[in-house]
Amino acid sequence: MSGGVDVAVDGVGKAFEGGRIRALVDASLRLAPGEFASLMGPSGSGKSTLLNLIGALDQPDRGTISVDGAALETLDAAKYRAATVGFVFQFHNLIPTLTALENVQVPMLGRGAARSVREERARSLLHEVGLARRERSFPGTLSGGERQRVALARALANEPRLLLADEPTGSLDSETEAQVLALIERVRAERGMTVLLVTNEAGVARSAERALHLLDGHVQEVEGE
Repeated sequence: MSGGVDVAVDGVGKAFEGGRIRALVDASLRLAPGEFASLMGPSGSGKSTLLNLIGALDQPDRGTISVDGAALETLDAAKYRAATVGFVFQFHNLIPTLTALENVQVPMLGRGAARSVREERARSLLHEVGLARRERSFPGTLSGGERQRVALARALANEPRLLLADEPTGSLDSETEAQVLALIERVRAERGMTVLLVTNEAGVARSAERALHLLDGHVQEVEGE
């Protein structure tokens, strides 16, 4: 079990196109170590922007983001992402010319691990997500649910303590959606990771322990139903 991180977002603002588009205004949230939270909001509300900021794929215009007490602006972004963060995206972003086994190894490249070590770990992760028999398959031959399971295995390659999932079930049917959500919850529980899942679907949001809503650039708690 890798254990999760605490995340603190304080008064974050982010705008695009010279300030014309304000994605985030004064966004603040807290995630406790090992917590599974969902973030809802209408399309264009800034959900993915906030996820990218927490993952250090971009920087806020103002405000601070801290992970385990360290401000992201003081960290080496590439090292932080490689050592701490796992990403899962709606359209999986697998490399079409690589097999499932090779795709899972991509985050491990450049970290000094021998090829045999990378392959062994990738094989173990594919087995964990139920794809042991598809390791030599290319993304184009996999179903949507299988591609997302490969993407999840890839996100787990470096034993992240924070999993950021951007609408990971948005392109899946309801049955496959349920399978992917159950898999995310299982690996979270086994590893103790902190998980923030962005979604437009209320049913998906309810799979998390805690629901947040992003509206007009601000994050709000969603009261229990």
